[in-house]
Amino acid sequence: MTRQEIALVTGSSTGIGFETSIALARNGFHTYASMRNIGNGRSNHIVNVARKENLPLQVIHLDVDNDKSVLDAINRIKREKGRIDIVINNAGYALVGPFEETSMEEIKAQFETNLFGTIRIMQAVIPIMREQRRGTIVNITSLGGRVALPLDSIYHGTKFALEGISESVKYEVDPFGIKIILVEPGAVGSNFWKNLKLAKTSSSDSDNSHYIQLTNNMSESFKQMEQNTIHPSEVASVILLAVMTDDPAFRYQVGKDAVMLLETRRNLSDRDFENFIKKQFNL
Repeated sequence: MTRQEIALVTGSSTGIGFETSIALARNGFHTYASMRNIGNGRSNHIVNVARKENLPLQVIHLDVDNDKSVLDAINRIKREKGRIDIVINNAGYALVGPFEETSMEEIKAQFETNLFGTIRIMQAVIPIMREQRRGTIVNITSLGGRVALPLDSIYHGTKFALEGISESVKYEVDPFGIKIILVEPGAVGSNFWKNLKLAKTSSSDSDNSHYIQLTNNMSESFKQMEQNTIHPSEVASVILLAVMTDDPAFRYQVGKDAVMLLETRRNLSDRDFENFIKKQFNL
């Protein structure tokens, strides 16, 4: 880099966001590591790492669910640094439960964070990048943005939607020198698993659920997946490579499970892939 580039990472308190913020700062990017809650143990951890290594990293408050919070954070960065070169949209969580037993309130909350939160960030930074005639937006989707599993319908809905929006927007902003990149991790060993939200209707009366057998089968599968995860630093390394590449790909898969499952999906018909998933998860 001929000059120090300015990066913003959402959801930086743990996992992929934490590792990506540190990786960017270690490679010379002035990094704004944003998170919804500041002043707790999570924010202290990244601050301590940055101080110890003398990294160009600042922690700022940003709640992707809130219009004012997003605009305040973006305007602050623009005011302090005059530009925004890299944005990593990472904030999100997974809502788990049978579709029928998930409330509309829970569905709206999932879309608010995973999809509309990213849209808020993109709409706030694209005018800045367009004026600069340069910028990179990395949206962290998931293997679950290309392949769907049972009990994750709402999560998959947010990630499938983000994939489609990103693919469309990249054509619109390309003439202005703005790159859109999708990073699609498989199972990642991070607080993502601890932060899974079980649909309230499912959790409150699980013994009477019409989907109890499916839930039990998938629960066992999720436990096995959690034991074979990649470290979030592996995702951060791919993100770093993508943003430092002059001509990056549009999609990057991370993890053997993501590569394998997407390759299998490409080679099978819809019916054959459905049977493959059923066999894999004892459905």
